[in-house]
Formats: sequence, structure tokens, C-alpha cells
Amino acid sequence: MGRCKSTNTTQTSTNSSNNFEGANIRFRDADDKEIASNSSNLDDSIVAVDKASEDVSMGEPDVSFFGCDGEDDKTSADYYFDSYSHFGIHEEMLKDVVRTKTYQNVIYRNKFLFQNKVVLDVGAGTGILSLFCAKAGAAHVYAVECSHMADMDKQIVETNGLSDVVTVLKGKIEEIELPVAKVDIIISEWMGYFLLFENMLNTVLYARDKWLQAMMEPLVDTVDQKQIVTNCHLLKTMDISKMVPGDASFTAPFKLIAERDDYIHAFVAYFDVSFTKCHKLMGFSTGPRSRATHWKQTVLYLEDVLTICEGEAIIGSMTVAPNKKNPRDVDIMVKYSLSGRRCVVSRVQFYKMR
Repeated sequence: MGRCKSTNTTQTSTNSSNNFEGANIRFRDADDKEIASNSSNLDDSIVAVDKASEDVSMGEPDVSFFGCDGEDDKTSADYYFDSYSHFGIHEEMLKDVVRTKTYQNVIYRNKFLFQNKVVLDVGAGTGILSLFCAKAGAAHVYAVECSHMADMDKQIVETNGLSDVVTVLKGKIEEIELPVAKVDIIISEWMGYFLLFENMLNTVLYARDKWLQAMMEPLVDTVDQKQIVTNCHLLKTMDISKMVPGDASFTAPFKLIAERDDYIHAFVAYFDVSFTKCHKLMGFSTGPRSRATHWKQTVLYLEDVLTICEGEAIIGSMTVAPNKKNPRDVDIMVKYSLSGRRCVVSRVQFYKMR
């Protein structure tokens, strides 16, 4: 059982009334320097500020609405989207080096996550994240933006020569229809002041539930043995001297017992190889506690984070079979349940190796 850690960062920024000059905006990235590992964006989550020594502005965007038909009928939600039609707020966010470069570094340093994937950018703004994903090798990116900035996004995408990869859709996530039934990745810079200001999180969750709950793709990566939370369980032994076609499909039960109190984010699968006809038994393991091989390990992420206590057991089964349309792909079904002091869950999850 592997425990895969993740972090979430927040940022605040002031607002500017400056405008971009013209519509031909090209984002440069190849020659830009990356953020140092000791960047101050990892400082304390909350700090006290002496008003006498520093004036902190936390006001809303400086947006003026002039008289127009139907203005009295507008709600706060309408003004929210209108505020993001102005270039100034986007310029301020783009100039936030910590914010923009961190997203860029995360995407570019993990291109394996984006290559040949379909990506949905929720609240695309200027489309900068969509462009990053496209340059990281995404098969296609759908950039959804509700404000009038969406009209400018199309010109930005065209100027960067990515019109064949990035499609800009204008509208609210809750109202639009995507040209595809499901996407592989959802990316969004949804955080507001005090993290939750602007209430965009619900929009991201809506998109997740509508377009991302398809068959998940396992991640092939090296897992730190310190992240292993449970014992291991042998699923199947394959003797190729005796196997017949079809034996690669199987269903096997498992029982994983926690060796400490911890959180569980994923199952980790690997295999051992033995040369049994030698005078002396020889072989190797591809497990996380052995020397790394190019096979690495296969990480099956869980939909929920499980809280487990030492001695508690996750009971379940794994079903493995070649995909019917493409026999070289592998379909995986995992049934698992935990009835512990801090967590009770029972789920079935599907994965596809492709």
C-alpha cells in the first residue's frame, strides 16, 4: 500500500487597472528562469501584519460599470464574470511570478501526465495554463472562460500557433457542453483571496463530477519505500512453462494490514521475477523496497483518502483482464473495503493501462 503525498498552495495578489496593449499576446517560456526551491511562496499560511509598517490591500478588483440596459437586473455573480473581462486583473495575475511560474514548472516537469491527454481548463482567464498544457504534449485542451476574455483567448491561442490543440469555449461550466464525453485531466487556478473567496471551488467540483469520473489510468512511477503503509499481498503466481492463453486474466483476493497509523492514497502494484530452473535460484523484484528498475511501480490512486490505524485491514479483490478492443491494454477492477475506527468505506474502482 502506498501513501502518496500532495500539497496545495494558495496565493493572494493585488489588483491593477492597467491594460494590455493590443491582442497579439505571446507567452515566452523557454528561456525563463525557474523559481528557486527556497522561494518565499512556501512561507507560513497565515501571518500577522503590523498596520503601521505595511499597508495590506485586500479590496476587490477596481471595476467601474457605466449605465447600460438591464444593469439593475444584474446579480453579484454577473459582476464577478464582468470583472474578469478587464485586462488589468489578468495582467496582475500573469505578473505574479510565484503563481505563474509554479504552474508552469509543475506542468513542464511532469509532461508524462499531460502527453496525449485531453485536458479541461476551468476558468481559463487568458488561457496561460491551457498553453502550458498544450506545449507539454496534451492531445487537446478545452479552455472554458465565461467572461469576455474568452474572445481574446482565441486570438492569444492563434498567435501562439496552438489553434489545432486548444479550443476556447465561452460560457459557464454548469451550462456548456464539451465536444467530448470525458476528459483525462482538469486544471484550474481556482483559488481566491482567503482561498475560498469567489466560491469557484464548487465549479471545479462540478466539472470533476461531470467529466472526470471515467476509468482512471494508473501512474507508473517510483514509490519511496517510506510511503508504504501496509504489508504486501501476493496476488498471483505465473509459471510461463505451464500457462495457456487466457491465464493472464484473473481475479485475486487480498488483505492488507496497516503497519502504522497513516493516510492511504493509493494501491501500489509490482512484480517479482524468478529463474526457477537454475542450479541456484536467481531473480529480482520491481517492488519499492528493492533497487529501482525501469518497470518502476504501478500506482492505483483511490477516489477517497483512507484514514487507517495500525492493525486495521483493507480487504478486497483485484480483477485483471486484457481490454477487449485492444488486447495490449489492460483493464483493472479493484474492490476494497475498510471498516476502521476512523474510516468506513466500501468501493469499486476501474483502471485502464494503455
